[in-house]
Amino acid sequence: MNFAPLGDTPALPSTLCYLNGAYTPLSEARVSVLDRGFIFGDGAYEVLPAYDGRLFRFEHHMDRLERSLRELRIPQPLTREQWLAIARRLIDALRTSTASRHQLVYIQVTRGVAVRDHVMPEGLRPTVLVTVGEMRLASAAQREHGVACVTADDFRWQKAHIKSTSLLGSVLARQISADAGAVETVMFRDGFLSEAAASNVWVVKRGVVMGPPKDHLVLEGIRFGLIEELCRTLGIPFELRRITRAEVFGADELMLSSASKEVLPVTSLDGQPIGQGRPGPVYARLYDAYQRTVAAQAR
Repeated sequence: MNFAPLGDTPALPSTLCYLNGAYTPLSEARVSVLDRGFIFGDGAYEVLPAYDGRLFRFEHHMDRLERSLRELRIPQPLTREQWLAIARRLIDALRTSTASRHQLVYIQVTRGVAVRDHVMPEGLRPTVLVTVGEMRLASAAQREHGVACVTADDFRWQKAHIKSTSLLGSVLARQISADAGAVETVMFRDGFLSEAAASNVWVVKRGVVMGPPKDHLVLEGIRFGLIEELCRTLGIPFELRRITRAEVFGADELMLSSASKEVLPVTSLDGQPIGQGRPGPVYARLYDAYQRTVAAQAR
């Protein structure tokens, strides 16, 4: 039986990647169709930012990767020194071949290859993939005027604290905002703020920066701890607690944080202005402190 082609496969980049001990062009990298990452999304990942080729918060990203792998009962495949050496080699290769200034290093570890069965097989060799690409930061216009977001119920699973490759829930959530021409989808679980599709969310009211508790319903972004550190340094009150939908819409300021967004002001939510409808003073102080921290800590 002949099948009509569904369309051309998009051209894949030829940038260098690391796969299971070997360096190869990304366009030539191959894994088994029985890899449990492909079959089940059975794996974990990390995304590490690098500024001018210098990795930022590397140890924090490794802490989270190791936590995710422990939760999934996948053995740690490499030491931190090995991860660091791989990341630096890929960054150097990208910077040599392109004009990329800032980079994102993507690490993925799956349980490995086995005959399809829901039970976790023992003794598998994890599949390890590391890639690198350009990090596109928020534009000057987005920082000056803020961005628009929409809301949705958080319909994802209840182990959001694991940075799992099973990301269909986040894909569907992010598509909601993409369809609306918005930057992110801010989600609520049982009427309380959880997070956005690919970002943490911060509420500012009367000068206090607030976020949801660090539990199994929220992925603790690396910027989670960083925002707390910056608030402490700047003398800004910081609080983690359950935040209602009404409090989010009634915020003086609303912010997103992630590796590529850094700290980004939200000035419109579901078409309604947040606060004065423009980036606020707490955001400005945090963003400035964020940039100073990057300059001091990236390595």
